[in-house]
Amino acid sequence: MKKIEEYVRAIKDFPKEGIIFRDVTSIMQDADGFKLAVDSLQDKIKDMDCDVILGPESRGFIFGAPIAYNLHKPFIPVRKKGKLPCETISMQYELEYGVAEIEIHRDAIIPGQKVVIIDDLIATGGTIEAIIKLVEQLGGEVVGMCFLIELEGLEARKRLSEYKIESVIKYEGK
Repeated sequence: MKKIEEYVRAIKDFPKEGIIFRDVTSIMQDADGFKLAVDSLQDKIKDMDCDVILGPESRGFIFGAPIAYNLHKPFIPVRKKGKLPCETISMQYELEYGVAEIEIHRDAIIPGQKVVIIDDLIATGGTIEAIIKLVEQLGGEVVGMCFLIELEGLEARKRLSEYKIESVIKYEGK
């Protein structure tokens, strides 16, 4: 069986020159790769006591939903502004090229619930920091987060040092 790293496609100079884009679609396009990714993420959170699994749009849905299903936990989506139909709360955060905004249903998390965040990649930690603020604003507690890929050179762990962070694959660079 292949190692999970072997399923990741590296695309040079995307989205701009000097960047190596770590593409997870190549993992999802292979049944063994996808199963290995979900199983690996789930194994990393096995000791995290949680009530709900949360995943940000869009690849957090892809990896988080099957884990929530396997663990018989609710799945909470975090979406881009304007995509959720009920009453929401939102948070703006900085991107390399501007500002983005995400939102969550106001009733998605019950105060006191323990939350694990699942996503495909952590880079600078800006998106995850905004998600944490939303969870905490609703009274939830982030007990941990897990990513398929971590870009260690962008130092998200420093930014989020008070939280438990797990990752399946670590790349030293950016």
